[in-house]
Amino acid sequence: MLSCKEATHLVSEGLDRSLTLPEKIQLEMHLAMCKGCRNLKSQMSFLRQACKSYLAQEKGQTDSTRSR
Repeated sequence: MLSCKEATHLVSEGLDRSLTLPEKIQLEMHLAMCKGCRNLKSQMSFLRQACKSYLAQEKGQTDSTRSR
């Protein structure tokens, strides 16, 4: 089974690339048993989405400023 350090690494990697099937299985098994790592994954996903939303909003404001 993965350690929390290894699981954290895979959670981070999974945001940047597709995990292999064995990586996904190992990570899901760890997350099923570790509330701390589940919380970390949730927080990282939230932050990533918040950053994407912010950047999209900024891009929209920049585009509307240019069209004036």
